[in-house]
Amino acid sequence: MSAHGRSKALMPEPFKGEGSPVSALQLIDLHKRFGVTPIIRGVNLEVRRGERHAVIGPNGAGKSTLFHLVSGRFPVSSGQVLLNGQSITGATPFEINRRGLSRSFQVTNIFPRLSVYENIRCGVLWSLGLRYSFWQMVAKSRDASERTDSILEQIKLSDRRDIPAGVLSYAEQRALEIGITIAGGAEVIMLDEPTAGMSRSETEHAVALIRRVTEGKTLVIVEHDMGVVFDLADRISVLVYGQVIATDSPARIRANPAVQEAYLGTSAEAETGHA
Repeated sequence: MSAHGRSKALMPEPFKGEGSPVSALQLIDLHKRFGVTPIIRGVNLEVRRGERHAVIGPNGAGKSTLFHLVSGRFPVSSGQVLLNGQSITGATPFEINRRGLSRSFQVTNIFPRLSVYENIRCGVLWSLGLRYSFWQMVAKSRDASERTDSILEQIKLSDRRDIPAGVLSYAEQRALEIGITIAGGAEVIMLDEPTAGMSRSETEHAVALIRRVTEGKTLVIVEHDMGVVFDLADRISVLVYGQVIATDSPARIRANPAVQEAYLGTSAEAETGHA
């Protein structure tokens, strides 16, 4: 039994070996403690290449902490994080981004005084290795401009390109943040509650956007809206008290008694409503 009295039978089997060729992201016996307080308690999780994988769980389950560990924002206490079969444990966020993983945050994270175009272009220029070199920037500016224009079209903000990002609506700012997240061309995209605070119509547009910009990529998403989760995800992992109690298809997660008890509830409303 775990510290919270959960049966080991509910826990996924540990991974055997490292670097599965079909894995985009692999977490192996991952732990995170703040002082003596354990937050992430031995997470084993595999995200397959090209799939859309949702992580759900009640408030305080450790979902955002898990994202911080994977993206290098927090150091792990123990365990391994593999990206495309290679360890990124202990790497900085910059190094992890360079190796093909990009993420968004719960709180909108944009440059409010820069134009919409400049927000995207900053991400594109950095991904092209231009940094602050004037001559490199001149040589590659056409590539950067073309990629920036393409992303603006993808996120449907071309007609807002010249206005300060800070005056966009909330839903538009979230779309812009997704654009910044994909600007570097990462193959693994992590989105932390991308539809939080949105109306139903805004959420529908956001889901369509996420589908569009992650086509052919690997998506890992934390989301409380179960309608979004069951609409988008190929597989779902349920995190409770820092442990993954189930990983399966949406249909099987919906029917899993342990998941119903721990998070979803047994009512029909819980399947499609907000957590």
